Amino acid sequence: MGDHTVTTAVLSEHKAGADDLSIWPASTTQVTPGGLAVGGLSLAEIAERFDTPAYVLDEGEVRERCRTYRDAFPDADVLYAAKAFLSRAMVRWVDEEGLGLDVCSAGELELAVTAGFPPDRIVLHGNAKSPRDLEAALRLGVGRIVIDSPSEIARIAAAVGPGGRQKVMVRVVPGVAAGGHDKIRTGTDDQKFGLSLTDGGAQHAITRVLGQSQLELTGLHCHIGSQISDVKPYLVALRRMVGLMARVRDAHGVVLAELDMGGGHGIAYQPGEPVLDLTTLARRMRAELIEGCAAAGLTVPRLVVEPGRAVVGPAGVALYRVLAVKHTGEKVFVAVDGGMSDNPRPALYGVRYAPRLIGRASTAGRRTATVVGRHCEAGDILAADVELPGDIHPGDLLATPVAGAYQLSMASGYNLVGRPAVISVHEGSARMLVRRETLEDFRNRDIGG
Repeated sequence: MGDHTVTTAVLSEHKAGADDLSIWPASTTQVTPGGLAVGGLSLAEIAERFDTPAYVLDEGEVRERCRTYRDAFPDADVLYAAKAFLSRAMVRWVDEEGLGLDVCSAGELELAVTAGFPPDRIVLHGNAKSPRDLEAALRLGVGRIVIDSPSEIARIAAAVGPGGRQKVMVRVVPGVAAGGHDKIRTGTDDQKFGLSLTDGGAQHAITRVLGQSQLELTGLHCHIGSQISDVKPYLVALRRMVGLMARVRDAHGVVLAELDMGGGHGIAYQPGEPVLDLTTLARRMRAELIEGCAAAGLTVPRLVVEPGRAVVGPAGVALYRVLAVKHTGEKVFVAVDGGMSDNPRPALYGVRYAPRLIGRASTAGRRTATVVGRHCEAGDILAADVELPGDIHPGDLLATPVAGAYQLSMASGYNLVGRPAVISVHEGSARMLVRRETLEDFRNRDIGG
């Protein structure tokens, strides 16, 4: 398997449909009629070797996307948002490519540090940080803690103790609505994150932090949403944040050194969908920051960005085996061996995917079908109304691109099916990063007897 040779020539019948691979990892090639390879390995052979469902993660694609961010933001700190997907290998790749890390729990933090990531390059987020989260952050020496609510100020200061000092930022809600769905818009006052610029909550929190000797306020943070494809909302938010930094300087004589503008950079899940232009974003954010600071007489702060999905999402491919095909009236349901337990995103906020038959060529006409999971929920739908070959049948393989982010990290134990394995591919070799969850795992946790 590891020595599998990929045919480099793209088959002529595929050339006209090259756009079909536009959302796949850059290493994707068609190796046989109906067969795809990623990272130099046939996806069908990976499915045979490692079973399904499985996630295939292209290490080269992850690394290249890290480098793209470093090149686009050479004067900024780029932090990978671990909530999108985290494993020990992912920690190593991000570290080796020079990115920092943002985490949202003691679990993510401890995994990163025990995998060798420098804690001073880690930022801890969370709207409801537990005592364990804060204890781990202080014990391990996390670089920054982002304060998300007023109660955290005294809690963190008390946990630091007399004589200690912890660098913190304050998460500000800038009043900017952006994002692909109501459930992933985080820049407005009607959601749970951050402290409002509109009602003065952010300003009050900043004053309180500056009054705590155990806390060192290094800068401000905001995150306006996810799946944003337009640069303008970031510029509006940045202007408001610079305005707040100027007011902090005027009120307290403190010039803040960092401005974290979060992430939420949009990617395409289907061919033709809009994506955020990273080069334009970096150029215009930098220009806006310099111009705004000059007008306010501020020293330009260090810019920070936090991409997650945009780094790992397009590097992942989900593999499923078809278990059943059902014709119900005019509807065709294609049921696979995974579902909402390994990808709840379609059920949560209606994201649409573009699955593809792999492993065999089909000459049948296309027809509209809905790919569904194996779970006991009518909403267990992985891809609604997609075009698949009319002769799709049990035993076939489906591959879904753009599966690297917010799938395994959001997976559940529903129906005790078990979470899939994660397989990395790189330069013609494959290795398991995360093993498949088994019935034995469930039994070991269930100690009630």
